[in-house]
Amino acid sequence: MDIASAVVDAMPCCLDEVRSQLEGLPGLEIHAETPDGRFIVTVEDTPETSAADTVMRLHGLRGVLAATMVYQYSDEALGFGPAIRGG
Repeated sequence: MDIASAVVDAMPCCLDEVRSQLEGLPGLEIHAETPDGRFIVTVEDTPETSAADTVMRLHGLRGVLAATMVYQYSDEALGFGPAIRGG
């Protein structure tokens, strides 16, 4: 199982749209949001997708200026990692 945290910087005019897109991503949880457009999120593996794939998707969301991974933890014994990677 992989768990990562990230800061997502969004354009202030697009906060509702970015929040909606984030809420639709598998394994992602929003922990905080600032009025100037920063979201603090965690992402973890799900049976459908890896945390790494979800973190990479953050960069392509409409209204996102940047996504910076802050922390990552991996423990194959805890969960979905090998199944997602085909191992």
